[in-house]
Amino acid sequence: MTKYLGINRLSKLFQIIQEAGGLKQTYLKLYRNDDLKIGTLVGIDKYGNKYFENPYYFYGRNRWIEFPQHVGMDYDGSQIPAEWYGWMHYKTDLPPTRDGCRPKYKWIADHSENLSGTKESYMPYSTTPPKVEAWDPKAKK
Repeated sequence: MTKYLGINRLSKLFQIIQEAGGLKQTYLKLYRNDDLKIGTLVGIDKYGNKYFENPYYFYGRNRWIEFPQHVGMDYDGSQIPAEWYGWMHYKTDLPPTRDGCRPKYKWIADHSENLSGTKESYMPYSTTPPKVEAWDPKAKK
């Protein structure tokens, strides 16, 4: 009977609000992630990203990430390290916290996010003069 009246969905909403930490935190979570989900915390990487899983949701939507607060709204997929990338994209069912068979070599570089389109991005210096120059009305000919 509760299923037909939708009371089970209302109880799930109250559970989401409780796990998020109240109405304000639920609103902030909805604003940042565009989604409200509940699930089990699978792990936290060294950058503060939290990884969750809930098999109740559809396959492909049952694993998600919550980025740390200091990132704000400036997050993207390049902030996921390689060891968690495979778990997020269903290449493996073992998260890095439970998978001990991955090799850790000292020559493997640490993860860094893609900074394309930001102020900190790499801009190569060119020694070649431009073929077309902008017009400067104050310049003498």
